[in-house]
Parts: sequence; structure tokens; C-alpha cells
Amino acid sequence: MNSNRHIRHPSDDKITDQVLLAIRQITQAIDLHSRYLAKHYGLTGPQLIILKAIGKNGEMTVGELAKAISLSQSTVTGILARLENRGMIVRHKSLEDRRAVNVDLTDTCRRFLAEAPPPLQDRFLIAFNNLDSWEQLMILSALQRIVQLMNAEAIDAVPILAGGPIDLPDSPGEA
Repeated sequence: MNSNRHIRHPSDDKITDQVLLAIRQITQAIDLHSRYLAKHYGLTGPQLIILKAIGKNGEMTVGELAKAISLSQSTVTGILARLENRGMIVRHKSLEDRRAVNVDLTDTCRRFLAEAPPPLQDRFLIAFNNLDSWEQLMILSALQRIVQLMNAEAIDAVPILAGGPIDLPDSPGEA
């Protein structure tokens, strides 16, 4: 083991501060985009992702939708209820399988999506995919190590860049 590992150097604090600043900037970018969506479009990031997934794939079951966007079926069901109340989607029983519920966009929602902004992760994914593979792996490794350092491995997360909860409850106590 390296005995110099526990000796603090004056530059260590600057590096630590820079790492913490970078994490905070990422968090703020996600939060600012979420607030922008809420203020200008009345949607959360996950709601927009659900609408775009349905728009891309066409009518689909709740289970198919949950799988497509990597969220639990119960979480998707809650988000869909709020979108249905806003007249963005329609749900109906499948004709093939009476246990399944199909989801589709309303015409109003289709017009809305034609002008809706991309979710934050769309912009991120385009930029990230333009990096060389060695740089992608370096970023992945560094982020995985940060997760370990923050003892965040047990946090159940999905690959969606959105601030706060997955969906904002309509009333206190609603999940």
C-alpha cells in the first residue's frame, strides 16, 4: 500500500473542490432543464420521455412502455394517470388481451410533441456518442467510482436525467 496516500497536499483541497463543483453543476443542469420543462411546457422530464416514447413507437401497452423507458410499471401508471387528466394520452383495454391496457397519444399531444424540446438526455446522448470509445469508458469509470465513493450503489435509479422525483405528485402523500 502506498504510505503517501494519507498525506494531504495543499492541491488536494482544490481537486476535491473541483470534483464537488462538477457534481453540483451536473445536478443544477438537470434541475434547470426540469424547471424549464415545467414552466414552459407544464411537464416533468419523465412525462416528456413517456410521450416521446409513445410518439415514436405508436400505441403500446403500459408494460411495453415501462420496459422501453426503464421505469417500473407502477411508476408509469401513475405518470399516465396525470397525462390522461391533462388530455395528453388515452388509455383503453386491449382487444387482444383484456388484461392489458393500451396507451396512445391524443391529437392535441401529437401537435404539442411536434414543437416540444428534446429531453436533456437526448442532448447528452448525442454529445456522448460523438466521443471516442476510450473517453466514454473513462467517463463511465469515473462516474461509477463516484457512485461508490458516495455510497450510492443501493439507490435504485433509471437512465433518465430528471431532477427530483420521477413524477410530481398531484397531492401530498401521493406516490
